[in-house]
Amino acid sequence: MSKRIDKSWLVFVSVENPEHDRCVDFFSRPDGSYGFEEFRRDVEDGGQWTPVQYYSGVSYASPAKVLETAERCVPWLADILRQQPDLKTRIL
Repeated sequence: MSKRIDKSWLVFVSVENPEHDRCVDFFSRPDGSYGFEEFRRDVEDGGQWTPVQYYSGVSYASPAKVLETAERCVPWLADILRQQPDLKTRIL
């Protein structure tokens, strides 16, 4: 688990790109808000997931809002969700 994902937050969906070197985690917080974070995994990092942006600092009121923002901010995400609509259903 990343340093940017607090242990009290529940990651309910993690979406990886086809190369398995990028992912987006969607999570909920104990206060009822939602968020997401994008990660990368590189050989020089020992294969660990490393945060790419600072998206996790923003709170969203609903899964729909967090999904809308994530699709707009993470270029490869919308293609994956079109190819695997079950992932989108799990987020919403």
